Amino acid sequence: MMNNRTDSSSTEDSIPTIDSTTMAPLCAIFRRHLKEQNLKYTPERADILNAIIEQDEIFEADTLMHKMRTHGDRVSKATVYRTLKLLQEAGIINQTLFDGKQAHYQLVYGRSDLDSMICVNTGTIINVDCEELSALRDALCRKHGWDPVGHRFQVYGVSPGSTPASN
Repeated sequence: MMNNRTDSSSTEDSIPTIDSTTMAPLCAIFRRHLKEQNLKYTPERADILNAIIEQDEIFEADTLMHKMRTHGDRVSKATVYRTLKLLQEAGIINQTLFDGKQAHYQLVYGRSDLDSMICVNTGTIINVDCEELSALRDALCRKHGWDPVGHRFQVYGVSPGSTPASN
């Protein structure tokens, strides 16, 4: 499990948040994607989306399911995994593999740029703020005639003094 999270910035402003003006488009995007797939926006899918929106970090499907059940939501493992796949297809979340075994997810729609360094041995995540990456993104977009709207950048490495996690 990825619980070793640190942040290299010192202000509360750097913590990504979602407000009601972002929440409504998320639901609309998800509903539209479901409709295109001839699927329904069920209460369970709505609960899963809401639980993901409340996440301020990268998460695992089983951890999300456990948190939801702890809060009284009745949701099956199969529904969680199917909904995560649908949310990925809709562009609301993305899947990231850190250890090659367990999939991890993060909300991407409506979040500010997020650049991270991830230790492959310990799972420690350090969020970094790098203006040079934003400048590179903007330059690449200009070169190809695109309008930049955001980015995600992840560096995988081995932190000083870490040892591989035991299985």
